[in-house]
Amino acid sequence: MTLEEIKQAIEQGGRVCWKHEGYPVIKDGLGRFLIICTRNQSAWGLTWNDGATMNEKEEDFYIP
Repeated sequence: MTLEEIKQAIEQGGRVCWKHEGYPVIKDGLGRFLIICTRNQSAWGLTWNDGATMNEKEEDFYIP
């Protein structure tokens, strides 16, 4: 999925995951898109600080 597809899906209330369902993508209260590890609640940004370069490969994101 592209960055825009991921953001659009989340904005529309959908669910997007990275690699498997244990890593959902969320939009937090500050408007940041984050990948969350449900096992230990760690999180990292969907993109670098530039807001355009994804931290992970597009092909690893999917809608469950």
